[in-house]
Amino acid sequence: MPRQVDHASRRLLIAETVCRLADERGLEGVTLRDVAARAEVSMGAVQRCFRTKEEMLVFALGHVGERIGERVRARLVRSPAQSAATALGHAATEVALLREEYRAEARVWLAFLAQAAVSPALAEPLRANYAALEETFTRLVAEAGADADRAAPLDPRREARALLALADGLTTHVLIGHLTPRQAQDVLHAHLSGLWE
Repeated sequence: MPRQVDHASRRLLIAETVCRLADERGLEGVTLRDVAARAEVSMGAVQRCFRTKEEMLVFALGHVGERIGERVRARLVRSPAQSAATALGHAATEVALLREEYRAEARVWLAFLAQAAVSPALAEPLRANYAALEETFTRLVAEAGADADRAAPLDPRREARALLALADGLTTHVLIGHLTPRQAQDVLHAHLSGLWE
């Protein structure tokens, strides 16, 4: 009797392998052959999971985005009694990938961002990821803004967009060594503090 293959597990294994290779070589260094060799599966197994390299990359990108989204959601759920401003700070920190343990994931994320500039297939899931994060940030900014004693009201959508852009920018600055993770964290906290003044 032929052995049953868990298709979903194999796809996740391949996505993780894509991420490891992208971290080492960038996306241009990811080939179906190298993915098969590193994942210790046949080329046919990779091709049964993904018809093209682009399809494989889109799935891997979704996998990375889901991991980041899960961490943001977990951070928000862990402390339901926290203020909206504190929750926003935690969520923005997760998105910025500033911690050392997320450095490889940050390199992979930025490799996907760069490729998405010339790949509509990759740009689409990235837009969906950012849209979901924007909704979460917008809600948290609106809640925190309602609790703040500000002279002028905040535009929650605009502030959420600015915060997402700042998080991505800080990720880049840390990866290239322009800022240390601590300096980037200070910039992020200063920005957030300024929202509530």
